Amino acid sequence: MDYKEIANLISTAKKKTPVKVYIKGNIDKRIPKDVMVFSGNDSVILIGDYSYIKKILERNGSKIKYYYLENNCRNSAIPLLDLKRLNCRVEPGALIREKVKIGRNCIIMMGAVINIGAEIGDKTMIDMNAVIGSRAVIGKRVHISAGAVIAGVLEPPSAKPVVIEDDALIGANSVILEGVKIGKKGIVAAGAVVTKNVKPNSVVAGIPAKFIKKRDFKTITKTKIIEELRNL
Repeated sequence: MDYKEIANLISTAKKKTPVKVYIKGNIDKRIPKDVMVFSGNDSVILIGDYSYIKKILERNGSKIKYYYLENNCRNSAIPLLDLKRLNCRVEPGALIREKVKIGRNCIIMMGAVINIGAEIGDKTMIDMNAVIGSRAVIGKRVHISAGAVIAGVLEPPSAKPVVIEDDALIGANSVILEGVKIGKKGIVAAGAVVTKNVKPNSVVAGIPAKFIKKRDFKTITKTKIIEELRNL
């Protein structure tokens, strides 16, 4: 997806505030078709947009003893991805929006955020609290370490997304800026800020990141992925 497609999708989408409300008491039968109802003896669960739920609560105030309402977003334009169809491991607390492509046997750890339009290749790990920005393209067997930020290119708009090629390693708390390409088997040191392309098999470090050395036996050993972790 290019940035115009994403911007148009967000701007034209019907904004929703999905909620779930647990009601002790009774309500009338005038329930919009877009609201799910689970009723029991003197209790009801409603799931739907707050604009509908609010009216139901107000209209039935005298019949309701008390209620509890759950809500985790407001006027959201893009829902979260349906995880059930993924052939990978997604741990609790990861946030993945719709229009994201995720390959087979990936690992998405707690607190990771993957924004709309991003693409993740097979057997790649997105570690804890890493942020994958809009339209980023990440190859196979890549490791994005904890707290790393891969910049998105929605606002301000940019023609070139971040591209991270196969078998690269992005160190903890590093930042990859818009339009940067990390070559195959490239290594970005922890805390680095990468403002320019990184050649294949190169190691970069610092702020801004600079070339340190070519990938060697020592770095290969320290950055090797564990295939067993990717088994489902």
